[in-house]
Amino acid sequence: MANERNCRTPGWIACAGAGLMLVAMGAGAQQYPTKTVRFIVPYTPGGGADILARAVSAKLTEAWGQSVVVENRPGAGTNLGSEIAARSAPDGYTLFMPTIANAINPTLYGKLTYDPVKDFAHITNIAKVPGIVVVHPSVPVKSARELIALAKAHPDQLRHGSTGIGSPHHLAGELFKTMAGVKMIHMPYKGASPALVDVVAGHIEVYFGAMVSVLPHVKSGRLRPLAVTSIKRAGVVPDLPTLDEQGLKGFETGSWFGVSAPAGTPREIITKLHGEIVRIIKMPEVTNRIASDGADFVGNTPEQFTEFIRSEIVKWGKVVKISGAKVD
Repeated sequence: MANERNCRTPGWIACAGAGLMLVAMGAGAQQYPTKTVRFIVPYTPGGGADILARAVSAKLTEAWGQSVVVENRPGAGTNLGSEIAARSAPDGYTLFMPTIANAINPTLYGKLTYDPVKDFAHITNIAKVPGIVVVHPSVPVKSARELIALAKAHPDQLRHGSTGIGSPHHLAGELFKTMAGVKMIHMPYKGASPALVDVVAGHIEVYFGAMVSVLPHVKSGRLRPLAVTSIKRAGVVPDLPTLDEQGLKGFETGSWFGVSAPAGTPREIITKLHGEIVRIIKMPEVTNRIASDGADFVGNTPEQFTEFIRSEIVKWGKVVKISGAKVD
């Protein structure tokens, strides 16, 4: 009865307006999109994030009959592209690909101009890609357990390379050292290519890297694999045990790639995007293309993805502090 009274004159005007707004929002979501959608990727073209974004955007374009265009905006450790996306209009015409960097950066950088949780409407985690631990063949170990034993016997003698200070590969090594109780020397490089050159040449002994860039060297015999960094084994190397299996219980690192929109994007549009993206990542042509790099598809709900990002920020915040890494 209270609602009925509220909708009588003159209040009925406000109620009618609210009802019309809800109808308009629903209709807008049904018609969405009516123009080009941009998909901001905070990395250069050709990398894992870019490849995955282009695979999804191509299928969205097919489904909608409207272009979904990948816009590469690298810089400042993904902060440039992240800020551009966060400050974009919340109308559904800007999408963003968050990654593990968005969980690391709040602690790694002294100050961010955006909030990786509050400034986004997170849609879904598309995929997780485990890392891999490898050594040069001259290192006398064939498992992670043996690597730990060797490192304990020779503290600060083994060198582990990474793609740079504060990078996921650096922090994976720091988490390994903390959980295993060992000391190794961190050798940062400016990217995966120079790091791999040195570990293949034997200038450094250990490397925590991405599956896609390391596997060719494993298959050629130039590097020896010891473990994957996911909780469960990777389908692309099913015989390679996890670090969790080898005594580091709960160890889990790796890359992840999602889809988000600016905070305030209408819920109806978020729901439509979620349904389409989850449908797309289940397509065999998309799955097969990415699974060869060791990807494990997720497709969780917006609420689950948001909570996952919160937990990742806490997890990596602790590791960053232990490592002492900082970027001003």
